Amino acid sequence: MSGKRLIIGVIVMGIALPLTIFYLLGLQTFGQFFTIAASTFLAWGVFDVLATIMERPRLQGRSPGHAIREDWERRQNE
Repeated sequence: MSGKRLIIGVIVMGIALPLTIFYLLGLQTFGQFFTIAASTFLAWGVFDVLATIMERPRLQGRSPGHAIREDWERRQNE
């Protein structure tokens, strides 16, 4: 993960998006804000890891289900 990508992710997914959701839902406590911030940041992190995995050359041009199926079949044959 590059430095720019991390900084932008922290700002957008850890601060800006939670503030927007917090304001639009009319929430009032810091605990609610931090819960939203943690969940959006965690979701971004998981999807970033999955995107990094899907960028690997052996997975390009395949759907995730197809890749999982091929890996499962290969492990069964070992």
